[in-house]
Amino acid sequence: MTFASIRFNSLLLAGFSLITALILATTDSLTKDRIADSERKAAQRALLEIIPIDRHDNDLLMDVQPIPEKFWPALGLKKGGDIHIARNSGQPVAAIIPTVTPDGYSGNISMIIGVNFDGTIAGVRVVEHKETPGLGDKVDLKKSDWILSFNGASLVNPQASGWDVKKNGGEFDQFTGATITPRAVIYQVAQVLEYFSEDSERLLAEAAMAAKDSQAANHSIQANP
Repeated sequence: MTFASIRFNSLLLAGFSLITALILATTDSLTKDRIADSERKAAQRALLEIIPIDRHDNDLLMDVQPIPEKFWPALGLKKGGDIHIARNSGQPVAAIIPTVTPDGYSGNISMIIGVNFDGTIAGVRVVEHKETPGLGDKVDLKKSDWILSFNGASLVNPQASGWDVKKNGGEFDQFTGATITPRAVIYQVAQVLEYFSEDSERLLAEAAMAAKDSQAANHSIQANP
């Protein structure tokens, strides 16, 4: 009798454990899907802030080109990354480039920078930082519109000497009580423009090849529905 009771309780406990494990596994799977979807939407919103929907007709998240390893140091990337290509009617109009400056007052400042294929800045957004609230955090668009001052800038507008804060003879505002943070961002934006100037021909060639491959695939699907 005692043995039968112990056996029943063991089976009951095993059953509960199995059900619990199944519930946890299902919950984890559903949670991962929701988290992934939320991250995708957040990434898409950030990209669309730089290249709005009226400037492109492709999926910015899916149309990407890997960054060659030789450019990782200049862009502050330790593990590489992808450049998002914006197209309109198949023609590349801009590239959105990830970059990190390690020179912020409190450490790394991660950004995405949109560069039009004419070499001008389409937009800059800081996506992660640890700068001091009320001072260095003005690089965040939620705190200040300072980051919008890069729109339309290029390697020749301003000239090289202008890529600094006004305190040092440059053309960009510094923050009251904080100069290190804006200087770090300014320098890195200029670095990205230098990178783009060097790599834009390859990007255009790769983008054109990807467009041809996509068109060929679409024609194949239409011919063989």
